[in-house]
Amino acid sequence: MELHQLQMLRELGELGSVKAVAETMSVTPSAVSQQISLLQRQVDTPLTRRDGRNLVLTDAGRVLADAGADVINAMATAKAAIGAYQHERHGTVSVSGFHSAGQALFAPLVRRLDELRRESGMREIPVADDRVRPGVAGGPGLAGAAVGVPRVRLSDEDVAQHDFPALTARYDLVLAHRMDHSPAWPESRVRVIPLAHEPLDIALAVDHPLAAKAELSPQDVVDYPWVASRSGYSPADVLAAIGAVASRPVNVVHRINDYSTAAALVSTGDVIGLLPRHTASPALNPGVTLRPLTGISTRRRIDLLVRPENLKRASVMLVAEALQQVMADLTASRPLPG
Repeated sequence: MELHQLQMLRELGELGSVKAVAETMSVTPSAVSQQISLLQRQVDTPLTRRDGRNLVLTDAGRVLADAGADVINAMATAKAAIGAYQHERHGTVSVSGFHSAGQALFAPLVRRLDELRRESGMREIPVADDRVRPGVAGGPGLAGAAVGVPRVRLSDEDVAQHDFPALTARYDLVLAHRMDHSPAWPESRVRVIPLAHEPLDIALAVDHPLAAKAELSPQDVVDYPWVASRSGYSPADVLAAIGAVASRPVNVVHRINDYSTAAALVSTGDVIGLLPRHTASPALNPGVTLRPLTGISTRRRIDLLVRPENLKRASVMLVAEALQQVMADLTASRPLPG
């Protein structure tokens, strides 16, 4: 078995189509099909099956793909042991972020990396093993190594919560969010670096009658018209909980995922909404104020998802550390609304 064949099988399981694998690995779809066919000839059990027009993994294919991921991680460990990854000086790190995270974090991240670049040309930079520990000061398993400051390639990927792990096939670091009650990330496939535990607050026009209150209950807000996200995204989950607690449905007038547009509509006074306390800051305008919601859980977890082998790369870990610092600065600058 060749390593690149196992990699293609792994990506097929993550991405769900030969075309997506080809785009991610910068090869042709026929090359992907050919390599998976060669891999299939080496085992007696079917590794893939047809599901409509797509080629998906069988249970045996998933087992082999998971084993292949372990091999890839082991190879990354071996490279790190001889310094091939740890001493890289000017790598490029790809980062994807959902929309509100991108608006709030991408520009400060670039500025943070520029600051590091302007410092002395060489400094001690943390280099990680694959043990992930939360926190800015310690961060993911650290050891000293002198490297340069990498460049970043940034993309916005606004997907439903369950689709974030698959993005690690395309990006070195994936900014992801999930509500507290939603399923945990699949830590057998990805490593998780926590960034924030962020409340979603009620967004109101500054002259709205509810703005006079310091905090709001589901009963306070359930009868007003709303702007909310589409199903599968954090605000929609909280809205469902509001309706359940208040024992009557919420009237959603507008379904909009972009927080800037939602905030603009809220500022008119015609609707109320839900906005994240910290990452929505670039979307807010002087006509909008936030109030905490009591009685239900409104917090979402913002995490970095990364494949285990990428934790061996000093450039990736430097960017992850910078994102931790940027998020810490953002949350410290936005206290409880009121």
